[in-house]
Amino acid sequence: MRLPAKVNRLVGQAMHDYAMLADGDRVLVAVSGGVDSLVLAHLLFFWQWKAPIRYRLMPVHVDMQDPGHISGGVPGATAVAIREELARSGLQLDIVTGKRPDFAATEGANEEEAGQGCFVCARARRTLLFTEARRLGCNKIAFGHHQDDLIETFLLNITCAGNISTMRPRQDLFDGRLALIRPLAYVEKKEIEAVARANGLKPVPSNCPLAGKTRREDMHSLAAEIYRRIPGAKKNIFAALGNVRADYLLSARKPTQHKG
Repeated sequence: MRLPAKVNRLVGQAMHDYAMLADGDRVLVAVSGGVDSLVLAHLLFFWQWKAPIRYRLMPVHVDMQDPGHISGGVPGATAVAIREELARSGLQLDIVTGKRPDFAATEGANEEEAGQGCFVCARARRTLLFTEARRLGCNKIAFGHHQDDLIETFLLNITCAGNISTMRPRQDLFDGRLALIRPLAYVEKKEIEAVARANGLKPVPSNCPLAGKTRREDMHSLAAEIYRRIPGAKKNIFAALGNVRADYLLSARKPTQHKG
């Protein structure tokens, strides 16, 4: 795999900082078909041959069918295309079938419906991944989220959810029995796209009817405008996510007490 020294260093740094991989790990790689997850799957496959530890890699795609679609166990066109793309490099894809919520696929859904649809669909995919990880005996699930995703999640949460948070590069769940890891957390989107081009990786377009119409897309545009107006803003925002001065934030609000 052709991997620039800078990207290799950033991935290695993230893995070291958050102890992402250990000898004997069984790692489920969530592959959506987008450029980020494809690069991640190939990178972890490449690292198997150079890492001083041994781990098993299991790429998995959650095939969210259209509402009412009866697949009879036959994967959809998107899932098949992803399987073929991974097979070109010798990676075998496990396909898990889910079902997209009806209201998420409704054409012309309003903002509130779209938000609910994204939440329910994402929760369903996550649940299926947890179930598959348990079935395969995996103790890690790797996601292709990158630096831009972490920043945009932060912007999304402070503007739409009223909290200061983002996705952690490593998050331990179920009393430590499962960890979510994001090896690309320090890498920029443009660097991932460059790796994909250099290695001839072809992303598979999403079949989600709401693709490009979500609040996350709004945050992407907002972030781009901030970077355009303020040189160095991306670097400083990302640094701020690990430099929280809690003493200079508001105290958590206490529930209002009503007298009877």
